[in-house]
Amino acid sequence: MSRYLIQLLIVLAVSGCATTPPTNQDDICKIFYEKDDWFDDVEDAESRWGVPIQIIMAFIHQESRFKEGAQPERTWYLGFIPGPRKSSAYGYSQAKDPVWNEYRNATGNGWASRDDFEDATDFIGWYINGTHKALKISKWDAKNQYLAYHEGRGGYRRGSWKSKKWLIQVAEKVKRRASRYGAQLKTCRDDLEGWWPFW
Repeated sequence: MSRYLIQLLIVLAVSGCATTPPTNQDDICKIFYEKDDWFDDVEDAESRWGVPIQIIMAFIHQESRFKEGAQPERTWYLGFIPGPRKSSAYGYSQAKDPVWNEYRNATGNGWASRDDFEDATDFIGWYINGTHKALKISKWDAKNQYLAYHEGRGGYRRGSWKSKKWLIQVAEKVKRRASRYGAQLKTCRDDLEGWWPFW
């Protein structure tokens, strides 16, 4: 078998393993039933950083719609020549290169990948926890945590978001989704954790 054929087979195998987004993104229970390893990943992040599962999931929905390789749109010249993307944001969390490298250095997780769901949930938990420490924003405050996530802690502190009506509306959407996810999670969390009544 030629070297080129082997390389092609590897590429096809890897691309075949790509994770598709959940079918019903409006119901956190259905998301976790469909993606049966995701609950354990995000529960680990909740346990490590003290950030509610529903807030982490609402952030991921807003940032990438649960697409592992999500990226900002690319600039095109003359309609067909590819140019640079608008930013280095990538993956489930849409983390940019500098803050992702900061996360990897701070946690010692040097192999972390932005298109890995477990790593992305841990990153969001880490970032929200850091924002809580730096800005005293509650880990349960989805709206203001999202504003700080989008603008960066310095931007939030300077109030850069105050003139961005569209961003405030997005943060409100994240807050509503987190609240809805939280209510849904109460109905299925015991089942997801493998709890069974003894009767």
